[in-house]
Amino acid sequence: MKNTKGKTKNKKAAAKLTTKTYEKELAKLHAELVKLQEWVKFKGLKVCLVFEGRDGAGKGGAIKAITERVSPRVFRVTALPAPTEKEKSQMYAQRYIAHLPSAGEVVIFDRSWYNRAGVERVMGFCTDEQARRFLEIVPGFEKLMYESGIILLKYWLEVSPEEQTRRLEGRINDGRKIWKLSPMDLESYSHWDDYTKARDEMFAMSDTAWAPWHVARSDDKKRARLNIIAHLLSKIPYEEAPREKVALPDRKVNSEYKSPDYPFKFIPEIY
Repeated sequence: MKNTKGKTKNKKAAAKLTTKTYEKELAKLHAELVKLQEWVKFKGLKVCLVFEGRDGAGKGGAIKAITERVSPRVFRVTALPAPTEKEKSQMYAQRYIAHLPSAGEVVIFDRSWYNRAGVERVMGFCTDEQARRFLEIVPGFEKLMYESGIILLKYWLEVSPEEQTRRLEGRINDGRKIWKLSPMDLESYSHWDDYTKARDEMFAMSDTAWAPWHVARSDDKKRARLNIIAHLLSKIPYEEAPREKVALPDRKVNSEYKSPDYPFKFIPEIY
């Protein structure tokens, strides 16, 4: 990936997808995700998806697009808060290991152990030595995951500086999104070049044959979400799981039963 001062060299931008086209394609992909879900349960697969990227890159929206039509019992999202004092005293990866998938699960990390190579390093929450040591160790850690049967897919969402600015400014004035804007987002905004350097070193050290990084351009959110879902479906072999035909049973109605004259507290119907 060639870049100049942190800007990824993009191919000529395609026209943004219309909402109608997006929803049509997303519906098709959702049907495939349900098939994948049933296959994961049937075969006892263990799938781990890692989403990384700068603030405002679209990680949350991509994850929501993946999970909105599948079962939360199978597709489990993990977004860990800042570590507690107890967790700071533990081995670094310890709190992430507890969330790795068991058989029949897809675990999605909204940021992951790569916090150490990114935000912790850039914002000074760890030393350069700790970050360097993490990058030396993480390929072996992920190889252990791979050898234990975990299907690990790592995604980096690449957003341009102009689009990041537009999105973060949008959060300031939108009551629906203000919760997405943390003091850390504001503080890290001025560290574009530092994050670029951290990203490049992270790729150089942890882009391995068993756990490669997959980069999705995310300036067009709709297109990025479709591309990510299509890609992950292509990377996890699945078939239609066998299942019995479903038919509604006869409903038993007791014609002699009469409901009491109970004063139901209906909510106001204002819409």
